Amino acid sequence: MKQRRWHTLVVLLVCLITGLGVATGTAGAAEPGRHTYTGALDGADYRVETPRHWNGTLILFSHGYVPAGIPIPPGVPLANRAETEQWLLDHGYALAGSDFQGRVGMVLDKALDDQLALLDWFDSTIGKPRRTIASGLSMGGGIATRLAERYPGRFDGVLSISAGQDMQATMNRGLDVTFAVRTLLTDDQRLELVKAADPGHSVQVLRQAVQQALTTPAGRAKLALAGAIGGLPGWASAHQPQPADPVERIRQQEWWIESAYIVTLGPQGRSDIERRAGGNPSFNVGVDYTAELARSGQRDDVEQAYRAAGADVRDDLRRLADAPRIAPDPPALRWMYRFGVTAGTTPTPVVTLHGIAEGIVSPDARWYGERVRVAGHPDRLRQLYVGRGDHDPFSTADEVLALRTLLDRVETGRWPDTSPNTLNAQAATFTPQQQTVFDIFTSTEQVRPPAFTDQRPPRALRPSL
Repeated sequence: MKQRRWHTLVVLLVCLITGLGVATGTAGAAEPGRHTYTGALDGADYRVETPRHWNGTLILFSHGYVPAGIPIPPGVPLANRAETEQWLLDHGYALAGSDFQGRVGMVLDKALDDQLALLDWFDSTIGKPRRTIASGLSMGGGIATRLAERYPGRFDGVLSISAGQDMQATMNRGLDVTFAVRTLLTDDQRLELVKAADPGHSVQVLRQAVQQALTTPAGRAKLALAGAIGGLPGWASAHQPQPADPVERIRQQEWWIESAYIVTLGPQGRSDIERRAGGNPSFNVGVDYTAELARSGQRDDVEQAYRAAGADVRDDLRRLADAPRIAPDPPALRWMYRFGVTAGTTPTPVVTLHGIAEGIVSPDARWYGERVRVAGHPDRLRQLYVGRGDHDPFSTADEVLALRTLLDRVETGRWPDTSPNTLNAQAATFTPQQQTVFDIFTSTEQVRPPAFTDQRPPRALRPSL
């Protein structure tokens, strides 16, 4: 079961990152009409698609995180879903995207330069757009936001989908989770979580520990504690309702622990980040995990799991308090703040689209809104939420409505009605295929009813700023 779920995650990552199979072509003098342009700039592959009748708007898309070691088909993604890319081209939008130098890993620094170089190429080869929208998914959603912050004269708006706006907090959250798993569920307290000499071994031990923990009430209680101090939801499916059964909530919470924070962003994923950043950026020095549990909003669920196991959560909280802590390498911490943490200045209008139970990035949505209130212009931000589990739990209808919201603000200076009732009524007018949602947890696609909601995800437990 675990191997199947990890295989499913790999399949989804491939779908998110690579998008459609593409026609090939070469860069040259632009001609009116439907064309595909491919090539490389400074070692970064790119793809550009121009529609039959261009409306003057360019959407520059930044793709998501590509883990090392998974098979990636050729092609540069220009939208989250194939249906979204087709809708955009059918409605006159030009699309462009870089694959980033190196493609694999936390390409936070190179991506900014590569996307700007592609924008320069588009201006000189195709023509200067009337409007340019920075768009992106997951890691790419944060990249899109930071592009507009750093080069405000080049962009008219940002569409940020399931965005990682605070990657430093994401990596700290992952450290909290793996630290709890190592402390509470393994016999090897020297198992390397950061700067691992053998990261594959660390991942194997941690995975075996959480899989074994699922089989006993005592193990499930410890998993619930690890998930709570990481702020992870007990909901992982975009097709299924939020679980009411406590054991099922822990099972779905464990899915986030294993797939996101052990396999993807665990010791092996950290090796790439540490190489780029010049060391380990993550830390838990000074963290009070008893206070983190209280702030998580999940304390009652955790205590219920411990009662079911005939145990006391305070014993494990003491174990966490007594365990040796991990400090960051200052140069790596500075690198992450420079390239992985969004400032929230909103020089252009921004629309964010998040699910309310995205175990990787959902706290980033509220954190970003709070940053904008401090450092930016709240009137330039509109945040949309969909009531589904999963990471990136969206249909083409959801994404198109978020884009329309942004373009209305860019063109008129006013936000349209974005109440859930209005958005859900509009989403229902799309075709069934355009209302299809992929679910990582079950590895299936289904037509799902519109699910825009006023509900918001919880606040981040350890935000960077």
